[in-house]
Amino acid sequence: MKTISRENYLQTLRGLQDKQLIKVVTGVRRCGKSTLLRLRRQELLESGVDKKRIVALNFEEPENSYLKDWHEIYEVISKRLVANDMNYVFLDEVQYIEDFEKLLVGLETKGNVDLYVTGSNARMLSSELATLLTGRSYEINMLPLSFAEYLSAFEDEPPVTVEQRFADYINYGGFPQATELFMVGPSFADSYLEGVYNTIIGRDIMKRGKVSDQPSLEKVSRYLFDNIGNFSSPNKIAGVLSDEARKDGSSKTSHHTVSAYVKALEDSYLFYSVGRLHIKGKEQLRTQEKYYAVDLGLRNMLLGREADVDMGHILENVVYLELLRRGGTVWVGKTGNKEVDFVVQDKDGYTSYYQVSNSTNEAATLKRELAPLQMINDNNPKYLLTTDKDEPVYSGIRKINVLNWLLKK
Repeated sequence: MKTISRENYLQTLRGLQDKQLIKVVTGVRRCGKSTLLRLRRQELLESGVDKKRIVALNFEEPENSYLKDWHEIYEVISKRLVANDMNYVFLDEVQYIEDFEKLLVGLETKGNVDLYVTGSNARMLSSELATLLTGRSYEINMLPLSFAEYLSAFEDEPPVTVEQRFADYINYGGFPQATELFMVGPSFADSYLEGVYNTIIGRDIMKRGKVSDQPSLEKVSRYLFDNIGNFSSPNKIAGVLSDEARKDGSSKTSHHTVSAYVKALEDSYLFYSVGRLHIKGKEQLRTQEKYYAVDLGLRNMLLGREADVDMGHILENVVYLELLRRGGTVWVGKTGNKEVDFVVQDKDGYTSYYQVSNSTNEAATLKRELAPLQMINDNNPKYLLTTDKDEPVYSGIRKINVLNWLLKK
């Protein structure tokens, strides 16, 4: 499989080149962060930057395992810097270094270092680090392949319909390596996804997050995967797990423990939570949230690929991740007693509304899906995304085929 350029992320890094900001690329393990930095280094070399001015260290690689102390790493890097010229420093999975934030601040203050780092845990942007790096960092949250990127991976493969590719994308997800292995055979992709999941749970969360009860953690994870697009809360999840515990004789899990586990799963970027917004009052509501999976391939590897799966929530998950890629802030909307799937405020402050449904060919379904959007009394764009082929406009509400929307057609 050819290397996918991840052009949107590269464009951001190009725009930030030589700016006195630490470029922090975050995201779930194996989503392509290291490849992104490698592609950026290649671009620098092709633009004429001398390789002596490029320093790259990946702290997951065995040859760098001896580097544990941030002072030592600082000295190693400092000795390699070219004086009186801009140097480009790339540090992968920096969260493995204790007090790594002191390393980053030390390098950033040199003045002739353009610094790029990656991390697979949101705790690397904890309040302490955020305080140290106030005004000095720029976060780029990276996701697995978009559907457009996924399609580009198959350019040299035998052609199939875009609908079949989308079905494969939903079933096996967008991790770059899983996509490559899917071309060999779906079972290879599943084995890879199982390894990624087990590493996140066992290494990133259990060991580094100091979680003691792995079976309960995995139960919480499976619950969230099984309930994407549904409102959830630690109390609700704890209640479900308690019911299961009564049936199988296992120990109960308190809502405080569930809350900690949900936070750990979010910190590892396995899940993204979406809060609620009262559309009329522009007030953020504190009760319950929805959770979406970072990758549907992980979900399906764990839960199976049943024919009667709720395709509406699956599509919601795809749309939510795409909205994140396109930038801005996303909420679930509340208008009266109805719900709008997504309220989006883009980077320029403009608002738009999205309703997602597998199909609205039945009149009752169409009426139900249009109703929340029709209750919003403003002139902001309103969209109904479905898998249907027709794309009419209903009193200003545009119905768009979700594949066309994903591919920006």
